[in-house]
Amino acid sequence: MRRMSNPTEGKMVVMPSNNTGFDAGFLFGKYPGRLAHLHSVERPVEPKIGIPWALDNGVFGAWSSGKPWSEEPLYRYLDDYAAWKPSWVVVPDWVGDRDETLRRWDQHAPALQAYGVPLAMAVQDGMTPADVPGECEVLFVGGSTSWKWRHLKMWTTSFRRVHVGRVNSLRLLMMAEAAGAESCDGTGWFRDPVRTAELKKYLEGVEIHPDLWTAPTAQK
Repeated sequence: MRRMSNPTEGKMVVMPSNNTGFDAGFLFGKYPGRLAHLHSVERPVEPKIGIPWALDNGVFGAWSSGKPWSEEPLYRYLDDYAAWKPSWVVVPDWVGDRDETLRRWDQHAPALQAYGVPLAMAVQDGMTPADVPGECEVLFVGGSTSWKWRHLKMWTTSFRRVHVGRVNSLRLLMMAEAAGAESCDGTGWFRDPVRTAELKKYLEGVEIHPDLWTAPTAQK
C-alpha cells in the first residue's frame, strides 16, 4: 500500500469530518498539506476544488442513531463526484461486526471499483490483517473504542496506509501519530473552542508530554 502524496511527509493528516465552515477553511489555508476533508453521505457537500478529500459511507452515523443504513446516498454521491478524485472511499461495513463487514465488502467493493476510486476497509472488532482483501488500499480502523486503540499498532505495522476514525482530542491525535497512522478524522474539532485550540496546537507541532498518550477506555 502506498502512502498518499503529502508535502509534509511523516506528519499525520487530520480530516475534520463534516466541517467546511470559515474556521476550518482558515486552518486549511494556514497549514497546507496537514488537513483534508472527510465528507459523509449523511451530509452531502460538494468537495472544494484543490482540497484533498475522502468519503465515508454513513454506516457509523446510521448505527449510532439507530436508523437503518441505505446504500443509495453513497452511490448517488459517487455518481456526482467520483470524477473529483477522492483520496479513498470507505466500503460499506457494520460497526463491531467482522462477518457482516466482510460480507458487505464482497457485495459493494466491485461496484465501487467501477468508479475508479481507491477503496478503504473499515476494520472491526475481531478482524486481523489476514481478513483484509488485496483490493483494499487504505485501512480505516473503526470498531469499538477499546479494541481500536489496543490493536492500532497491529494495523500500522501490517499496512502502510492506515486511517483512524473518531479522533477528537489532542491526546488521541498524539496516540494515532505515535502509532504511525497516515490520517485520522473527528467530528468535534469546531464544536468547542477548546478542541479547536488543541487542533491548532497539534498542527503547530507543539511538543506534548508522553503522559498524555494513554489508551482510552471510552469513546471521546
